[in-house]
Amino acid sequence: MTNSSTPDVDPVAHIAPRDKAEILAQALPYIRRFHGKTIVIKYGGNAMTDPELQADFAEDVVLLKLVGLNPVVVHGGGPQIDAALNKIGKKGQFIQGMRVTDEETMEVVEWVLAGEVQQDIVGLINAAGGKAVGLTGRDGGLIRARKLKLLDLADPAKEHDVGQVGEIESIDPSVVKALQDDQFIPVISPIGFGSRNESYNINADLVASKLAQVLKAEKLVLLTNIKGVLDKQGQLITDLTAREIDELIEDGTISGGMIPKIEGAIDAAKSGVHAVHIVDGRVPHAMLLEILTDQAYGTMIRSH
Repeated sequence: MTNSSTPDVDPVAHIAPRDKAEILAQALPYIRRFHGKTIVIKYGGNAMTDPELQADFAEDVVLLKLVGLNPVVVHGGGPQIDAALNKIGKKGQFIQGMRVTDEETMEVVEWVLAGEVQQDIVGLINAAGGKAVGLTGRDGGLIRARKLKLLDLADPAKEHDVGQVGEIESIDPSVVKALQDDQFIPVISPIGFGSRNESYNINADLVASKLAQVLKAEKLVLLTNIKGVLDKQGQLITDLTAREIDELIEDGTISGGMIPKIEGAIDAAKSGVHAVHIVDGRVPHAMLLEILTDQAYGTMIRSH
């Protein structure tokens, strides 16, 4: 059995040099506008599990850094946690969409998120020419958390115990800023710590949203498995304000499972993050195209 010697096919070989130059020139106003600005990226969905999309993501993050933006990556890892639990014969349990995290499950969560998943992302970014560093909420006292009180949706007087699932008490971004100043790309696992040094599993969308607010980020980018916010005819809405989102929820255009997906986005847009992008991570290089071109590959929620 021999290795194939067939050279890689250049995917843009068919584009004339003049057209390539024009494409690059179109990105210039966006590079100028966002130079030196922080962009927080929630990395999840298909972009996180498809090998080709993983490579695209890493290249996009490195390119953003090289042209003068400051990307900060927050990642999830639900499917990877489920796979690890299955290996030890433990089935994941959920209450109102929240993973019940007992002590054994928390050990698996920490091992998977802060170990396997985080280091895969760090490795991909470094292989693409960047300088990524992995962090959890423990590092530098980044994320202080407390136990989440989950009230029953049907009966608010009833409270569910979901174990070591946390809500954010405070974020100290000094370690993130120090890494940015030294040209590193922080990759953050959504694990916080409590007053008794206990660990908490925190929703990654929530961590990304709160971190974007604390860092006074220019943008929050949420890579998901959906096109973005759709109207009642199923068409993509490319541009919204936080107020318009509230109206779409009130009239039922946005409902069900879509609401929790964008709660963090709305919160960030209302709290000073200039724009939040809900981007279809199934599209190659969608994040780069959304930020540095005038093409819409998702929904942008403007703060005003």
